[in-house]
Amino acid sequence: MNFTLSQVPERSQKPRTKGLTMVMDKGLSVRETEDMLSIASTYIDIVKLGWATSFVSPNLDEKLAIYKSANIPVYFGGTLFEAFVVRNQFDDYRKLLDKYELTHAEVSDGSIEMPQDVKCEYIHTLSKQVTVLSEVGSKDENKIIPPYKWIQLIKSELQAGAWKVIGEARESGNVGLFRASGEVRQGLVEEILTEIAFEDMIWEAPQKSQQVWFVKLLGANVNLGNIAPSELIPLETIRLGLRGDTFNHFLNTKTKQKWKIDSK
Repeated sequence: MNFTLSQVPERSQKPRTKGLTMVMDKGLSVRETEDMLSIASTYIDIVKLGWATSFVSPNLDEKLAIYKSANIPVYFGGTLFEAFVVRNQFDDYRKLLDKYELTHAEVSDGSIEMPQDVKCEYIHTLSKQVTVLSEVGSKDENKIIPPYKWIQLIKSELQAGAWKVIGEARESGNVGLFRASGEVRQGLVEEILTEIAFEDMIWEAPQKSQQVWFVKLLGANVNLGNIAPSELIPLETIRLGLRGDTFNHFLNTKTKQKWKIDSK
């Protein structure tokens, strides 16, 4: 930090196991990648090359080399995994991970119907090769998964070898964990947390209001994903109580009493 402030929550340090920020790279150029890292590499824990953008992005090797030089792991979006699986090319997908020397991979079933035991087998197989992130939740806004089912799916995927489970929201933040309006399905999240440790989840939260909600619920070191490059610095200020939305959240009782700040 550039200077000292009291009553600021302690942030976990890299390499983090909690307080992760996963960035959504939807097709940054090499120059844009360099620019992003020049200002925010400290706050980036992992990068997802969104859905199947890696298939069409030019200069992929060069961009991956830039992330690697910054010690920031990268993985291909889960939709690319599904695109290989649905074409019966899972072995080709595994070879692709080796070709690009990727250390992480995502297993999802947001675009295709996949039996849970089959999905867990993919997780188990890939976990012997790379660190696996799995994703729970459908990209179909009309498919509502009840809370008990979310819990069951998350538990089984962690047991199969997933490092973290991602709560689906898409890059727009209006499915899965969220209603079409972007409002958090609060009861769903709170019920998940009755049986799942918050450190095991990465909550996709591309919208500012969603980020604020999770920080207020779980603190500065909640794992958040699908963060746009332009939102990295703003998110860190939200985590630290240095933006209006969380300004009062981390102040101590004495300060709140002195300034007549509502403690809620």
